[in-house]
Formats: sequence, C-alpha cells, structure tokens
Amino acid sequence: MRVIGPPTRKSLISQNCAIVLSFSLSTQKQQCNRSAMLKSLCLPARLPIPFFTRPICLRKMTTAPSPICPKFISVDGGDIHSRSKPDGIRFRLVSYNILAQVYVKSSLFPHSPSPCLKWKSRSQAILTILKNLGASFLCLQELDEYDSFYKQNIENHGYSSIYIQRSGQKRDGCGIFYKRNCAELLLEERIEYNDLVNLVQDESYLYENKQIDTQGNEDKNGEPKKGSSLKGTEDCGDPNDPRVRLRRDCVGIMAAFKLKDAFHHIVIVANTHLYWDPEWADVKLAQAKYLLSRLSQFKALVSNKFECTPPVILAGDFNSTPGDKVYQYLISSNSSSMPLAECVDELPIPLCSFYGHTRGEPPFTNCTPDFTNTLDYIFFCPDEKIKPVSFLELPEANSPDVLGGLPNYYHPSDHLPIGAEFEISKE
Repeated sequence: MRVIGPPTRKSLISQNCAIVLSFSLSTQKQQCNRSAMLKSLCLPARLPIPFFTRPICLRKMTTAPSPICPKFISVDGGDIHSRSKPDGIRFRLVSYNILAQVYVKSSLFPHSPSPCLKWKSRSQAILTILKNLGASFLCLQELDEYDSFYKQNIENHGYSSIYIQRSGQKRDGCGIFYKRNCAELLLEERIEYNDLVNLVQDESYLYENKQIDTQGNEDKNGEPKKGSSLKGTEDCGDPNDPRVRLRRDCVGIMAAFKLKDAFHHIVIVANTHLYWDPEWADVKLAQAKYLLSRLSQFKALVSNKFECTPPVILAGDFNSTPGDKVYQYLISSNSSSMPLAECVDELPIPLCSFYGHTRGEPPFTNCTPDFTNTLDYIFFCPDEKIKPVSFLELPEANSPDVLGGLPNYYHPSDHLPIGAEFEISKE
C-alpha cells in the first residue's frame, strides 16, 4: 500500500499551471464558437463583386433629338390620307441637297453642334429621312460617298439608282434613286456644263449674260456661301475668259422612266446642281440655258423612240433665289411677271415651279446664319395629263427646329428636302 503524503510546493505549482492553461483554452474555444455563430446569423459586411462588373459612368445620360421627317400636305388642304380614290396614277418625287461630307468643316459651320457634323451621325440621319419620305424618286445633290455608302444603303430600301460625279477633282455629284416596284429605267443622259466651253466661239459669248443685274441673287450680308473656299478652287486663269469662266465642274443627269402601272406611263426626271457663286449669275444663266436645251432634245428623243409625250420634271439646287434672272428664265413662259421678250432666248421647254404653282415658294430651303433663302426647286412641264396633288411641308422661319441655322440635330444638311406628288391621268 502506497501512502500519499501532503503535496509539495512543486506539485502545487504544476497543478495551478495546468488549471490556468485549461481555462485559457476553454475561453478561446468559446470565443471562436460565438464568432462562428454570429457570422452564420449576420449578413456579410461586404458583398462580393462579380467578375463581369464594369465602372459606372457618372456623366449625364442624354439622347440626341431625332431628325425630323416632314409630311406631304394636300394642295387642296386637309389630310392626304383622307382623300377620295385617285383618278389617275400617283407618284412622289423628293429633291434634297444632302450636303457633301467633303464640305463639312467646323470652320464653315461654327453654329452647328459638333456631333451633327460627324459623318456617322449625319449619314444615318439622312438615311432615316429618305427612308421615311417613301418617295418614288429621290433627286439628290452634293451626293458623295455614293459607291462606298449611299448606293447600297438606299438600294436596300427598294431603290435602284443612276449617278454622275462632278468633273475635275470634285468628289460629289447628282443622283436619281427610283423605286424598283414603281418605275423602270428606259434611257439616261448625263450633263456636264464644262461642255459649254466647247460651244464658245469668241470672247463675246457671255457678254449679254454678264450685263444681267444680279440683284436678288447675292448674299444679303455680302458673304460667300458655305463651302466657297472649297468650291472655288477651280478658279484659275482669267475669269473674264469665257473658256475659264464656264469651267465650273457642275453636272446634271436626266432619265426616262416607265411607270409600273397598267398604262405604262413614261415620265422624264432630271436632276441638277448649278454653280453657287452669286457674283457669277451669267454662268448660272448659261448653265440654265444649256440644261433646258439638252432637256428639250432629250424629250424629243424619248417621244420619238417610245411614241409618247412624256411629262417632264426638273429638280435640283439651282443656287438662284425667286425673282432673279435664272429663276425668271426657267419659268418665263408661264410667268406673268416677266414678258417672254425679256428673255435672251426663247425658252426651249415650258416649265413652272411646283411650289410656286401650288402654295407659293417657301421662305427658304437653305438656312445658315449668313444666308437664308430659297435655292431648291421642282419644276414641271404643265400639261393637262399631269397635275399637282401634294407638297412636302417645310418649316417656318421661327420654327424651333431651324433656329440658329443648319445643320443641327433635326436637319442633317444646310438644305431642306422639298417634295411633290403628281397624278397622271389614265389613258
């Protein structure tokens, strides 16, 4: 039998140390259990960030205004959709100087918001307008990027097209787009006004035209129009030499179309862009005379070839204001304000202005702070077989969408589109 004596000092110290260590371990374990329990009951202090998150843009999110797509208004007033069934075949034609991108510089359009001058936004806005107009024929001026952009994108909406690029080094031109389900191209001719140089016999060729008073055709502020620094680069040589003066690299295009109706009507559509400079009215008048001479010859050719009398529609940017000599020449045979005898030559083909004939010329079709006036027209040859039905509406001078000048978010060009709806009687 082993007798256990009283504890020694050493053994007492060992026991106390063991007790303290055991208590410490037990306390730590309880704290860990309490912490784990709290974590299981409480939401995490920081949410995990998914790998696909991206920084939030703090700038104000804004949407640019959409371009305005004008509507056709009946010449008789009222909604064109509420009219009775037409007596003949109807089609619409729109003329639009879309402002070539090559002429778009912030220095030339300092009043325009910078985003409105960029090619991507302008081109898409122009396409939106042209698509929504739903015209049978589109006559476009200052048409550049034809092969690289407009041809394919407009033809995707059911159009075919013909085009002529300006002479020299110019990159823009004139084009006619026509709905494939509405018209078939029969014949086309191109007009290059530089051909006038070959018609010059002597230096007195333009003498009579140069005496013409250009009042009413000049910029009211005496400033050159937009693009003058670019469009005037062809001015080399003696401007008094008609062979130099007439070489302005301007063009036009005309074509005969057979409408896809039961009667297969044939119409002639012409599109042009005359020289811009208000101080060179003699050149513009020479171009206008050459244009109507060619158009008259083309009409005779079509009439003989297809045994018909086709209506003639002429559209474009004529760079001439209502009342000036070019405008008066074009409508002289249908104008009571200017006797035919005042014209230098007898008009080869009678024309009248569609807007002037139906509602009066609009206050402007070109709008910038330096120049606001009417330069664009649709002319037609008056005939009992063709009559105006509706016109494309245009804004007033105080309309909010044109204040400050064009281009802007609502109008991608410095010009406005104009349009006419015609009805051809059944035969």
